[in-house]
Amino acid sequence: AGDMALQIGGQTAAFYAFRDREHVLNQLESASGGRFHPNFDRIGGLKDDLPKGWIDDTKAAMRRVREFCDEMDLLVTGNEIFETRTRGVGVIPADIALSYGMSGPNVRASNVDWDIRRDGGVRGLVYDQLDWKVITHPDGDSFARFWVRIQEIRESTYIVDQCLDGLPSGPIMAKVPRIVKVPEGEAYVETENPLGAMGYYVISKGDLGPFRLKIRTPSFNNISVVPWVLRGVYVPDIITILASLYFILGDVDR
Repeated sequence: AGDMALQIGGQTAAFYAFRDREHVLNQLESASGGRFHPNFDRIGGLKDDLPKGWIDDTKAAMRRVREFCDEMDLLVTGNEIFETRTRGVGVIPADIALSYGMSGPNVRASNVDWDIRRDGGVRGLVYDQLDWKVITHPDGDSFARFWVRIQEIRESTYIVDQCLDGLPSGPIMAKVPRIVKVPEGEAYVETENPLGAMGYYVISKGDLGPFRLKIRTPSFNNISVVPWVLRGVYVPDIITILASLYFILGDVDR
C-alpha cells in the first residue's frame, strides 16, 4: 500500500508503511530469529516454542497495523490526486484476469470472489474455523487493487487475533524420522499467499529428493497481463498500473 502511493508521488505513505512494518517484523524475529526468511516451520512441527509475552505483543502489533490501515484511508484512499491517477486506470475485466491466470488481490479486485483459503480445500489449516470474509471490488482498476489490499491487511489482523485466541498448548514437534523420503507418486498443493496462488507440483520416485519440481508463483501469472492492460494507456499511467499489480521479481524468476 505504501509502495503504490510512493510510485504515484506520495512519499509520506511509504514512510508510514516502513514504520509500521517493523511491528510485524519484530514479532517474526522474536519467535524465529529471522526477519525476512523466518524458516520457522519444520516437518512435524515448529523450530521453537513461542517466547513469553509473544501473544500479547502480537495482538498489540495487529492493533498498530489496523491503525496504519486507518491512516492509509485518511492519507491516500480519499486523496483527490491519488483517485484521479488510479480510478478507471488499468481496468482488467474478470474474464481477462482469469484467462491470464491471475489470482489473489489482483483478481478479487476484478470482482472474482475466489480465495484458496476458503475455496481451495487445503487440509490441515484452520480458516474454516475462523470468522473472516473474502474482499472483492467491482471496478477492476488500479484503485480497486489498492483498496482490496488495504482491506485484506485489515482482515488479516482479525484472522491473526482469532488464531492467537485459539492457539493450543502442548508439544511443538512430533516424532519424525531424521531422514524423510518423498513417497513415490505426484502431487500438487497450492495455498493463498499475499500475492495470490502459490503452488508446488512434485513428482517423486521415492528417493530423498523429488524427481521433478514445478513451483507456480503468483507474480509470474499476475504480470503476464501487462502487455494486454498497457495497450493504449498514457505513459504516466504505466507506473500506476505496474504498482497496482504489485509483483515481486524474485517471485517471477522461475
